[in-house]
Amino acid sequence: MKMSYKIPVSVLVVIHTPDNQVLLLERADHPGWWQSVTGSQHPGETLAETAIREVREETGLDATVFRLADWGYTNQYEIFECYRHRYAPDITHNTEHVFGLEVTAAMPVRLAPREHLDYLWLPAVAAAEKCFSPSNAEAILKLASSKIYR
Repeated sequence: MKMSYKIPVSVLVVIHTPDNQVLLLERADHPGWWQSVTGSQHPGETLAETAIREVREETGLDATVFRLADWGYTNQYEIFECYRHRYAPDITHNTEHVFGLEVTAAMPVRLAPREHLDYLWLPAVAAAEKCFSPSNAEAILKLASSKIYR
């Protein structure tokens, strides 16, 4: 049986309101690790398609009815050891493309129970402080300081 590995290209989607309330999700595989929507690109998908799919899978929200924006930058980082088994044996780094999704207001979301335990909406700076991922925190702080293109 051939193992299907993840592509080391992903999206980070910061879901936020016009007044910079940010949605965070708590990981099911690591309780206490809070993050924005993330996910790996599937073969043949554009990055925007990946962002739309991941938002739908992780929150139940339809990103096509809100304002999805490519924030125009990427992060390269070393994949956490606990997630390396998902990638081909020689893959150690991932390229993450950052998007924002502006929704009209903080709203309930439908979590994927195998992926997330809980969600909350926080002001941007508080959300950045709660994130376990430095690149996720940095993206949220860029939103808070308006250093992104919306």
